[in-house]
Amino acid sequence: MALKILLISVICLLVNIPMGRMRERCKKFSLAWFVWVHASIPLIVALRIGLHLHWIAIPINIASAVLGQLLGGLPEKQNRRAASPAA
Repeated sequence: MALKILLISVICLLVNIPMGRMRERCKKFSLAWFVWVHASIPLIVALRIGLHLHWIAIPINIASAVLGQLLGGLPEKQNRRAASPAA
C-alpha cells in the first residue's frame, strides 16, 4: 500500500512540473491557467482507481501535485523577475 502511494505521489509530482511551467506563463485565473492547474486530475484519479487506493491517500496526492506545480513554475517566475527592470 505504501509503495502504491509513493508511486502515485512521484507520478503526480513529475506530471505537474511541466504543467506548472505552462501555468506560470498564463494570466492568473484565466481559462488556460485553470486548465493547466487541473489537467492532471483525470490521470491521478485513474491511477488511484486502477491501484485501488484508499481515500486517505488523496491529501498526499494533492500535496505532491501542488509541489509539482510550484516546482514547475519556479523557473518561469525567476526568469520573469530577472527580465524585469530594477526599480
